[in-house]
Amino acid sequence: MDSVARDIGTWMAQMPAADRDVEELRQRVGRLSRLFDRVLDQIAAAREISRADWTALSVIIRGDGCTPTELARELGLTSGTVSTRIKRLTEAGLITGEGGAADARSRPVRATSAGHELWASATADRTRRETALVRAIFDDDGLAEINTRLAVLLAALEHDLGSGPRHDVPGEAASRP
Repeated sequence: MDSVARDIGTWMAQMPAADRDVEELRQRVGRLSRLFDRVLDQIAAAREISRADWTALSVIIRGDGCTPTELARELGLTSGTVSTRIKRLTEAGLITGEGGAADARSRPVRATSAGHELWASATADRTRRETALVRAIFDDDGLAEINTRLAVLLAALEHDLGSGPRHDVPGEAASRP
């Protein structure tokens, strides 16, 4: 029995008009997301960075560099928060700023070789762990069916609510629209 099955009766007693099956789905998806976040936290901690810094590094690498303003927009963060992340990543030798722009918000940052190596190692670790966890439960057909059904649900929600964030955003920014 999972934690949702254990708790659902108590919740439903407080909200009898709610659709129990929908509530179970919503709770399971949320808990799965938080557990996958725990994997990210563990992998980041093993590399002595935060998940938030790993997320910022991911955006920088996937974009082949970016400005602090672009990073803030992509992650939905304030310029002050982005400045702190850039400072930590620079001090760790994982990114470097490019000269030229007088305004630091317009000065591009790029991953260093060490940043690329850390990101590649952490990402390979993440994909191995997640694959092991998921493939221990689902065969190819089961996983394909779940992905198909979740894709339909996500498309419907995005149609009604707009696109979800493209990046995993740790902490307070994750709840922003």
